Amino acid sequence: MTSTLKKYVLFAVAAIVLPGLVFYWAQSRAPHLATWQWNLPAHFPVPRVPADNLMSEEKFQLGRHLFYDKKLSGKGTMACASCHFQRLAFTDGKAVSIGASGMPTLRSAQTLANSAYHPFFTWANYSLVSMEHQMMVPLLGEDPLEMGVNDATLVRILQRFNDDDNDVQRFQAAFPGEPIRLEHIVKAIAVFQRAMISANSKYDQYLLKKAALSEQEERGRVLFFSNQAQCSQCHGSFNFNDQVISADTTHVKRQFHNTGLYNVGGNGAYPAGNGGIAELSGKPEDMGMFRAASLRNIEVTAPYMHDGSIATLEQVLAVYAAGGRDIADGPHQGDGRKHPNKDVRLNKITLSRAEQDDIIAFLKTLTDTEFLSNPRFSDPSNMDI
Repeated sequence: MTSTLKKYVLFAVAAIVLPGLVFYWAQSRAPHLATWQWNLPAHFPVPRVPADNLMSEEKFQLGRHLFYDKKLSGKGTMACASCHFQRLAFTDGKAVSIGASGMPTLRSAQTLANSAYHPFFTWANYSLVSMEHQMMVPLLGEDPLEMGVNDATLVRILQRFNDDDNDVQRFQAAFPGEPIRLEHIVKAIAVFQRAMISANSKYDQYLLKKAALSEQEERGRVLFFSNQAQCSQCHGSFNFNDQVISADTTHVKRQFHNTGLYNVGGNGAYPAGNGGIAELSGKPEDMGMFRAASLRNIEVTAPYMHDGSIATLEQVLAVYAAGGRDIADGPHQGDGRKHPNKDVRLNKITLSRAEQDDIIAFLKTLTDTEFLSNPRFSDPSNMDI
């Protein structure tokens, strides 16, 4: 870990992490509410915004340019948008992302939509409790290497922005009178990502009584929220996951899940480097525990799961209906259905193929086509990323 990364990891967290719960420091909401309009539907709460990084249009526009700018990577060859395409709800369509070195990472790129509501970031790290803190992982992380920023390349990166008059103007508009610093880059991109609210799907229109579901979609909706399917046990919030924070949240329960994807060798192991929160806690009972991802825009975010190992929604539903995945051969051979840490709720799922199809029809109503093409979140310069 570089000294730059160590510094930000130590000081970027504004929370106390306790077993099972995260308690956030109280923050005043008045300043940013007075200057930033979220334009949210009634069933969406106002996102939590850190007191030291209030929302502003100037930060948003700077963050938007930085998000699509390859100058931000160590070699100047990739941008944040290289792994987060708007048309794919800011995922990349790959099983796992490729870093600046050309080497694959271990995890699938998650959607950035509605990440303003996440209490924890990445697939399996409950210590990352703010968007600003999380951003240190792709920027400064070395294992795996993503953007390739370190103590040596940071000097060159900052100089690239200082050499561009347009960049200098945007930094000055967002952070008047201050020199360009990594802190400003992180804060601006965090503001841009925090503004990525997806709340105008067909289902949202249905909730607002502005659209009707088809018969199949309605059957799928009823099943989704039923005990028979168990879907809403982990995906029952307005964001279709199970852990959300907002401006009014005082605490959130820490929840991660083993869904029986692996049981390598029949001894409870997961593939190397992909053990879930066990890699952080060191506890065997945490092996295979990952965060429940939001299902919003799930139609366009294939492949699925933390490692992109399931190609289609049909296959995902089939695995859940089977109570897990049995891998018959290969290096990951083993019956995930028998993993000792598997969430027991998977054993309660009883779904026919037709019922699975109905649920998938409902899930497709969560696609927000407006968000996927909203020019406000698009590349401001149409750069080839």
